[in-house]
Amino acid sequence: MSKIFTGPDGKPRCHWCGATPEYVDYHDSEWGFPVVDDQRLFEKICLEGFQSGLSWRTILMKRENFRKAFKGFDFNKVAKFTEKDVERLVQDAGIIRHRGKIEATINNAQRAREMTREHGSLATFFWSYEPDPKSLGKPQTVSTSPESVQLSKDLKKLGWKFVGPTTVFAFMQAMGLINDHIAECVTRAQVEKARKGFKRP
Repeated sequence: MSKIFTGPDGKPRCHWCGATPEYVDYHDSEWGFPVVDDQRLFEKICLEGFQSGLSWRTILMKRENFRKAFKGFDFNKVAKFTEKDVERLVQDAGIIRHRGKIEATINNAQRAREMTREHGSLATFFWSYEPDPKSLGKPQTVSTSPESVQLSKDLKKLGWKFVGPTTVFAFMQAMGLINDHIAECVTRAQVEKARKGFKRP
């Protein structure tokens, strides 16, 4: 599945960002660039959970609504949400009104607080699962990896929810733990440069 999409500027990109105009900017400026900020890491793993069974475009179009509903994905604030907040969010048409996923986000915020106490930061924990680039196959040919399977298992042991291996792999792709841009993609070299200059936590 290494088809090329030619962007509005005539440059080649990963095929998937040709599905909708909203994907191009996300692909060029976010997807695959390494992230160390705990709030962004928490937001992404939650949104990947919400995406389960849906398209990423659906989530991307609602992302600002999600940020507003979940206090900017500040897990210290979300961890304090109550049943009253769950009922409020189930009625919020601006987000995905899935009770289980809403409750999982609150649960995961509580687990995230525990993780920061244990490991110092979410980034320290997540980046410890970064695979050796030499062990990776051809970009965008798999939906899980040994590392995503292990990270999923370990998160579940710690009480996290909606963190299956496919969800976790998508999180790793997006947050730069791997560079999964295809070889021909104009953004691949930019991501590689960012990863080389990135200070691992």
